Amino acid sequence: MKKILSMLSLVALIGLAATPVSYAEETVTETITVQETVTPDAAPAAEAPAAEAAPAAAEAAPTLDVGNTAFMIVATVLVILMTIPGLALFYGGLVRQKNMLSVLMQVFVVFSLVSVLWAAYGYSMAFSEGNAIVGGLSKAFLSGITTDSLSGTIPEYVFLTFQMIFAALTPGLIVGGFAERMKFSAVLLFTALWVTFAYIPIAHMVWGGGYLAELGAKDFAGGTVVHINAGVAALIGALLLGKRIGYGKEAMPPHSLVMTMIGASLLWVGWFGFNVGSELAADATAGMVLVNTQLATAAAVLGWIFAEWLFRGKPSMLGAASGAVAGLVAITPACGFIGPMGSIILGFTASFVSLWGVTKLKGALGYDDSLDVFGVHGLAGIWGAVGTGVLMSPGLGGVGYAEGVTMGGQVTTQIIAVVVTLIWTGIVSVILYKVVDAVVGLRVSEEYEREGLDTTEHGERAYSL
Repeated sequence: MKKILSMLSLVALIGLAATPVSYAEETVTETITVQETVTPDAAPAAEAPAAEAAPAAAEAAPTLDVGNTAFMIVATVLVILMTIPGLALFYGGLVRQKNMLSVLMQVFVVFSLVSVLWAAYGYSMAFSEGNAIVGGLSKAFLSGITTDSLSGTIPEYVFLTFQMIFAALTPGLIVGGFAERMKFSAVLLFTALWVTFAYIPIAHMVWGGGYLAELGAKDFAGGTVVHINAGVAALIGALLLGKRIGYGKEAMPPHSLVMTMIGASLLWVGWFGFNVGSELAADATAGMVLVNTQLATAAAVLGWIFAEWLFRGKPSMLGAASGAVAGLVAITPACGFIGPMGSIILGFTASFVSLWGVTKLKGALGYDDSLDVFGVHGLAGIWGAVGTGVLMSPGLGGVGYAEGVTMGGQVTTQIIAVVVTLIWTGIVSVILYKVVDAVVGLRVSEEYEREGLDTTEHGERAYSL
């Protein structure tokens, strides 16, 4: 427990060394469809004010925008693509052959489980009215939502599905922290509890009008909600489960870098739905998010392989794929608030931060985060969240700050958002892992772990050679 508390303290200090987050709802541009109102030529002059008021009322009412709706449906499908098969193949290629199917199974079923929980109560608790921490249950089981319900200019069904995929993706990221040693039953129980008590409150605080939204924190597409959230939970899981048998003594190389590269590529493609879709409209800001996402990711790939080339003598495919993910993570909170040149800076520097995390920090502290979820998602998420507060300055090509807000003020707000996420998720994750351990047990037996989870947990093999 002392080790866990010391890690949480270190994580908080890392957050304080950086700078801010962002908020998609503030940047949503509502498209109002102006409807023609036919007024009879013979209408009395006395009725003119009422006739003039009718078009104004029509303009004020939200109306369905077909273009935005089609755009958001495509964005939602792209986020599904980045999860299954993207994340599943990326993780699957990184583990040993005997655990390939177990990782695919965990990501695939976690994605399905959270989708159902989101419809039951997750959407309501994240996005309906409540308090500063969590929403209410007024829309539990999607109560009151019909085909006529709108969220801005898109059907509410489309909005809740887009947010559903975000919620289903996030615990899938956590799987990488305890890969190759956690019981499948424990994975599912922890996921259900974690989404309820960690993901939903953070989502409400940032995007649902809660505490961090009121504070002015900026998280355009999920730096705090998704990546820092998942990174901390993965780190706690790695610490509580302990190292894999043979870790540090036996070679544990990825069994298929080809699959990892395919997965990373699908992540890159799908991430455009993740980031660009968070604008919730096909507009000029969406175009800026598009170019920002591409440039940050490309710059991070170059930064990572440059560092490897410089310090290790050879650039690697694994390094290029890891750099891409680090860049995608870092630009996520910032993509709607900074300019293209700022995106290059953010992505390039994020690769160095994450490389340091997965080599120096991990080696110094000795934890076994199997697939470096904290090193990449956690640290790059913190870097991106804090960097948002700096790079959104108009002088650096960003969109600028709210009236009366300075760079220092925004950076402070971003740091608060990061620290709140670190502390909330850290404490909740410790408690939930302990609960799961007491109920079903966290770790498979030594015999099962040595044989591999594919056969011992699922009775299958990835390959028949």
